[in-house]
Amino acid sequence: MVALAAMVFLLEGAGIGQNTTRISLDQAIDLALAHNHSLKAARTLILQNQAQEITANLRPNPTLGVDSQFLPFFSPQDFSGENLNNVQQFDVGLGYLFERGHKRQRRLQAARDLTAVTRAQVADAERTLAFNVGQQFVGVLLAESTLQFALDALKGFQQTVDIGEAQLKAGFIGEGDYLKIKLQLLQFQTDVSSARLARKQALVGLRGFLGYNAVSADLDVVGDLAFQPLKGNLEDLQARALRERPDFRAAELGIAAAQSQILLAKANAKVDVNGTYDFSHVSGESTASLFASFELPFFNRNQGEIARTGYALTQAQEQQQSASDTVLSDVANAFEAVSSNEEVVQLYTSGYLKQARDSRDISEYAYKRGATSLLDYLDAERSYRSVQLAYRQALASYMTALEQLKEAEGTRDLP
Repeated sequence: MVALAAMVFLLEGAGIGQNTTRISLDQAIDLALAHNHSLKAARTLILQNQAQEITANLRPNPTLGVDSQFLPFFSPQDFSGENLNNVQQFDVGLGYLFERGHKRQRRLQAARDLTAVTRAQVADAERTLAFNVGQQFVGVLLAESTLQFALDALKGFQQTVDIGEAQLKAGFIGEGDYLKIKLQLLQFQTDVSSARLARKQALVGLRGFLGYNAVSADLDVVGDLAFQPLKGNLEDLQARALRERPDFRAAELGIAAAQSQILLAKANAKVDVNGTYDFSHVSGESTASLFASFELPFFNRNQGEIARTGYALTQAQEQQQSASDTVLSDVANAFEAVSSNEEVVQLYTSGYLKQARDSRDISEYAYKRGATSLLDYLDAERSYRSVQLAYRQALASYMTALEQLKEAEGTRDLP
């Protein structure tokens, strides 16, 4: 009863209560995509670019000019209707800049292409966030599994301590052996405390990715450390990554954006025309005038910007090739990590787990009946705990490698 009460207390101290909010991995990722402040800040870049599209599509404003000449300020006595009609001059003009070379259309297309690049970059930020959440989620699963194992181990060893106390009172063991058992209990209690702290810290880290104020403080996760074999091959995963990875798509869209900048630079080289219509009234006569002015492109033909955008296109093409290499390398590395961790997990499941458990059970059975020494039993107990904890770490490493492969491929669904 005492051991059971202690276990309940430790569970409550770890935050595992009846009113705890539990979420799955998919729910955690959805929450992060909806509430993570860094991602929400990145999404505003799309809106900023869309606002720049509005600016790029604006036409030039017309200009209005008004003037009055020959006003008799220094001889006020000359102000009269006749003077106003026959001497003073009034002009009203309306001017407009006529853009040539489809500048406005080129500006708009260049802005739209930059928005497409930004949208792909934000999608890449979402991909990275999903991996971070998945990695942290696995960390929580590992911490909870370790805590549960520590609690079970403490409960089991408490029974050994109780039996040792009974044997001491009956005279079957000496006080020295009993003290060794009692001191070993401290290690189990320390393991529980460390596991409880690791679990709380892992949950706090997960909550930070989800949006600290978007979820309650009693957050918990649903799921277990589990092995799910990967069925796909490397070539198919790499081909899929080249189709799905948003950072590679951003690099491809960067080429289109660079081409738009070249067309815009060439359009800006076209000479614009300033047209003006003036209405004038002077000496009792009203007249109209038309004016046109434009630059003579003897020197500045925007040749520098045209050359720069040409090099920028080459840069974008090289960046696209570099992004392709990065995608293929990421998938290959992640695939090898999954394969390596799978081998480790299978080593444990092929017999080492059972052998460690059987060794511990046999030593415990023999010790309780006086057929083996205390040191042999405690050594078997330590070996069992070590193997179990290493197995859980191997499972967590395998699941983290799967999350890394999902990030490398750019999807949440692996074959």
